[in-house]
Amino acid sequence: MTPHPQTDPAAGAAVKAADRAHVFHSWSAQALIDPLAVAGAEGSYFWDYEGNRYLDFSSQLVNTNIGHQHPKVVAAIQEQAAKLCTLAPGFAVDARSEAARLIAERTPGDLDKIFFTNGGAEAVENAVRMARLHTGRSKVLSAYRSYHGATAAAINLTGDPRRWPSDTASAGVVHFWGPFLYRSPFHATTEAEECERALRHLADTIAFEGPQSIAAIILETVPGTAGIMVPPAGYLAGVRELCDRYGIVFILDEVMAGFGRTGKWFAAEHWDITPDLLTFAKGVNSGYVPLGGVAISAAIAETFANRPYPGGLTYSGHPLACAAAVATITTMEEEGIVQHAAHLAENVIGPALAEIAERHPSVGEVRGLGTFWALDLVRDKETREPLVPYNAAGADNAPMAEFAAACKKSGLWPFVNMNRTHVVPACNISETEAKEGLALLDEALTVADRHTTSA
Repeated sequence: MTPHPQTDPAAGAAVKAADRAHVFHSWSAQALIDPLAVAGAEGSYFWDYEGNRYLDFSSQLVNTNIGHQHPKVVAAIQEQAAKLCTLAPGFAVDARSEAARLIAERTPGDLDKIFFTNGGAEAVENAVRMARLHTGRSKVLSAYRSYHGATAAAINLTGDPRRWPSDTASAGVVHFWGPFLYRSPFHATTEAEECERALRHLADTIAFEGPQSIAAIILETVPGTAGIMVPPAGYLAGVRELCDRYGIVFILDEVMAGFGRTGKWFAAEHWDITPDLLTFAKGVNSGYVPLGGVAISAAIAETFANRPYPGGLTYSGHPLACAAAVATITTMEEEGIVQHAAHLAENVIGPALAEIAERHPSVGEVRGLGTFWALDLVRDKETREPLVPYNAAGADNAPMAEFAAACKKSGLWPFVNMNRTHVVPACNISETEAKEGLALLDEALTVADRHTTSA
C-alpha cells in the first residue's frame, strides 16, 4: 500500500467516535459496521488518517466520474457560492438554465426538457409519476436484477433483495426477467436467443397484465449494481417497439450508466435508442453536490403545458449543484473524458480483465463497457455456481469478504456486491493508475481462487 504523507491518528479517532455516536448509516446493522474515517481525496485516490492511501476502483458509489476534487469543479462551486447559494426552483437562474441546456444537448432524441431532483431515486419517482399522469394508467413494469433507488416507488421498482423489507406488494409494480445470457432464465445459448426469448417473455408479461393498464416500462440501460449486464443487440429496440405498440412510456434509468460511464454520454447511444423519459444523477456533476433529474420527451412535456405538474422539490435545480454540473460537463468535454473512458475499455481495462479471467478459476465471466465492468466470481467455471449464494451474509459471504479485505489491504478500494466485484474507476483515471489497480485486483483474486473447486 502506498502511504500518504497526511497522518493524524488522533483526529481520525475523533471522527470515528463522533460517527459511531451520532451517524445512522444506510443499508447497515449499526452495531456491526466499522466505517473508515477518510481524511481527504484527490483524483483517483483517497486516504485515511493513518496515512493509508486507496486507489478508488469504486468511484465511491459509481458517481465520482471525474475523480475526487477536480479543481475546475471545486472552483465553480466556490464561485457560485460567492454569487448565489440558493434560490427557489420557481425562478430562472443562470446556472440552472445552463445545466439544463448542456444536459439536453447530450440526451438522445427530443429529450429537451429537464426536471431537476436531488438524486436518482427522486428522478425515478418523478419519471414514474409523469408516465402515470401522461397515460392515465397505473402499472409499471421493471426487471429483476435492477436497482432504482430507495424511496417509496423506486424501492418497489427495484429487483434486488434491498426491496424485500419495504415491498408493499401494492405499488402497481410488476417484475419481469431481463436478458442475461451468463445466467439465462430462458435456457438460451446465444445472445440472439437470449434477446428473442427475453422479448417474448416481456411481450407475454404485457399481454397477461393487460397492456391498457401499463403506464411504463423502466429499465436501467445497462444494469449497474445488479451486475453490469450489457443488453444484447436488438433488445432495447425490441422494448421500444413493444412500448410504441401499446402506448406504454419507455423509461431508461441512466443514473449510474450516464455521463461517460460506458464510454458514451449516455449508454442509450450504444444502441441508438431514445426513451420517452431518461433519469440521471451521480455523474452529472460527479456527485460533488447532490443532483439528479428527468429528461423529458416533447410529447410528455406537452401533457403539462397547460396542466400543472403535481410535483416539486425545495432544492430542485439547486444553484450550487447546477454550477457543479455545468463545470463537470464542460470539463468532460474539454478534457475528452468520455472518449478516454471508451479508450480505456478497448485498450486497457477490457484486455487486462480478459487476461485475468484466463488466469483465475474464480472468474466466471467478465462483462462491461467504458469504465463500467463486472467480474462474476464463481466456485466452478463449468457449473457457474456463484462464489457465494444469492444475497449471502455472515459466514456464507466469507469468500467475498476475504477477497474485499485483500483488495483493501493492498491499497485498492473495490466495489463488491453479492458474488461480483465491479471495476468502476473514475472515467478519467490515467492508464498508469488503471494498470496499477488491475494488478492489485489480479493479486487479490488469488484469495477468491482458494474457494473454488479447483483449489
